[in-house]
Amino acid sequence: MKAMVSSWKGIYFVFALFVGSFFGSIFMLGPFLPLMFVSPGWYRWITDRVVATWLTLPVALLEMVFGAKVVITGDGFIPGERSVIIMNHRTRMDWMFLWNCLLRYSYLRLEKICLKASLKAVPGFGWAMQVAAFIFIHRKWEEDKHHFEEMLDYFCDIKEPLQLLIFPEGTDLTANTKARSDEFAEKNGLQKYDYVLHPRTTGFTFIVDRLREGQNLDAIHDITVAYPRNIPQTEKHLLNGNFPREIHFHVKRYPVETLPASREELMQWCQERWQEKEDRLRTFYERDKYFDATGRSIIPPCKSELRVLFVKCISLLYWTAFSMAMCLLLFLYSAVRWYFVIVILVFVMQQKLWGGLELIELACHRYYMNKRQQQLPSKKED
Repeated sequence: MKAMVSSWKGIYFVFALFVGSFFGSIFMLGPFLPLMFVSPGWYRWITDRVVATWLTLPVALLEMVFGAKVVITGDGFIPGERSVIIMNHRTRMDWMFLWNCLLRYSYLRLEKICLKASLKAVPGFGWAMQVAAFIFIHRKWEEDKHHFEEMLDYFCDIKEPLQLLIFPEGTDLTANTKARSDEFAEKNGLQKYDYVLHPRTTGFTFIVDRLREGQNLDAIHDITVAYPRNIPQTEKHLLNGNFPREIHFHVKRYPVETLPASREELMQWCQERWQEKEDRLRTFYERDKYFDATGRSIIPPCKSELRVLFVKCISLLYWTAFSMAMCLLLFLYSAVRWYFVIVILVFVMQQKLWGGLELIELACHRYYMNKRQQQLPSKKED
């Protein structure tokens, strides 16, 4: 009986997120798609805020419906600053659980994620990620480098403050990935890790250097995540109702001026952070299962718990009412059904033809940049 209840909880969680993202992509983000062709900058400003409203839903469900406890220690965030977030990849769901931290200490609209390209094809979730201009990668540096350049330069050009989440380990911690990490350690004379994987530093150093050159980086936030009880490794665990009872985040903030200047030193700096994570996590799991006995961050959150509670309540009410209202409108009005079908076709066909909305957004930006550059000589002649 208990297993059945847990399963229904998981099904409800996944269903609520999927329906919210599916209808949100069509009815909340769809109307703004034409704005991309008029003003990519304004399109980005508006859609970031629309997407952020949905990011509060998993936070509300995890904490209010399933009772997950969130503990944040260490340096915390300075609200609104531009940063690269590096985090150990304990489970495939870490990126979503991080929203529980960012809701309190930063602004969800600032977050972008580097994630595998196959996810952009997922209806609802993938469409919203494309609109949000997440950076999709193929995990092959030769293919990914040019895309990173274009995306990061675009954010710098439009002066988009962002907090870019990357997982230098490249994948989550499992028996298979640990074996590969141990093999890499043996070949290179490195220590074998038990709680993290050896990081891949090429992408990390490239991102930091590019953002520094574009003057769009204030700090690096090094986050260590741990689950003292019940680790949901995959989406299947969530579907079965195996939610984390506690999620612990330990934040170390490094101002950009304290980072090494050279790429080689920055690679070494990243490797040293992972050595620290291994030690920190070993202490966490083998002793008292907390990062800091106080259970509090040095930097206070930018939102009070009362405000966070209010946001979570509004999120649950809004997304429940919104999903039900969209179902009702689809049932009642043929015009809504036509719009529904057309937008779905737009999402599906644009990806097949051009590769994704974020690529179309980049093309629009390049068009306007070239147009402005062509106009400059004529103005000087006048």
